[in-house]
Amino acid sequence: MNTKELLSKLTEPMGVSGCECCAAKIAAELLQPYGEAKYDPNSGCVYFKRSHWNDDKPTVLLDAHIDEVGMIVTYITDDGFLKVAPCGSPDARCLLAQQVTVYGNEKLFGFVTSTPPHLEHDNTKAAAFDDIYIDLGISGERAKYLVSLGDRVLIENKLETLSGSRVTSKALDDRSGVASIILALDILKDKSTDVNIAVLLSSQEEIGERGANMGAYNIDPDMAIAVDVSFAKTHCESGENLGILGRGPMIGLAPSLSRKMSEDLIMLAESNGIPYQLEVMEGKTGTNADIIGVTRGGIPSVTVSIPEKHMHTPVEIVDINDVESTAKLLAKFCESVYVDL
Repeated sequence: MNTKELLSKLTEPMGVSGCECCAAKIAAELLQPYGEAKYDPNSGCVYFKRSHWNDDKPTVLLDAHIDEVGMIVTYITDDGFLKVAPCGSPDARCLLAQQVTVYGNEKLFGFVTSTPPHLEHDNTKAAAFDDIYIDLGISGERAKYLVSLGDRVLIENKLETLSGSRVTSKALDDRSGVASIILALDILKDKSTDVNIAVLLSSQEEIGERGANMGAYNIDPDMAIAVDVSFAKTHCESGENLGILGRGPMIGLAPSLSRKMSEDLIMLAESNGIPYQLEVMEGKTGTNADIIGVTRGGIPSVTVSIPEKHMHTPVEIVDINDVESTAKLLAKFCESVYVDL
């Protein structure tokens, strides 16, 4: 399976939190060759059971969220401009003069308005969502016919190749995690495991891990790996607790995570020559592992994160080698894990 093509298919569809349908259905199709995949319209999640499921076996859950950050329409002016609020936490510094797609009654294109610098009293500060308008170039009457309050808005970029094995796109947070899970299933497609493998492509992570809450409760696994992205060093940061692109997945260490699972992943990476990095967190992780870990009576959980630059912008960057190394580590874990019930 070509990883770049897989990432392109996954990142192209819109999936702003609460409106994940298009992205989720495509991901479900990509999971289908490996077992039973189902999109649940009530939760917005995709549920997957690997082939040869056996209720007598323990279950490992692989989770990645399918939603992405974007905007939501909050007001339409009489002259046709849109007011929006963040849906998730997109980086407001990227807003001014951006082309956006409005998912109304039909797909519309517009631009975030920008006061010319000649007329701006203070152009040293980034715009706030309260200060911006979206110009669709149509009348107020037409705008109110085509757009409804609550419609989603997105700055869209298609996947592009950068130098070497790096790619950039919107929604690599966390469609790159989704890709790594699909690649892991592809690695395991002709192999038997002592555990069932369930996959949850969870909705609404960016607004509070809501899909993981519902999904983990329904699946009730014996342990879980939350596959997400985490911060990669860009240029002038200190580097403390930041990943490096191309040096492998970041295995989480935190009070809220299973230390045994972290150590097992480290051992598997070292014994199989899979590059890895450590990510130490002092409390919660900011990922679905936080909510999965306290579901029902508690589910041992760990994070495996793909290093990413420019998180929550339309130009996120990951290294394909890291996505593939993550897949190898997930596959090895599922092949080797022993669950003490």
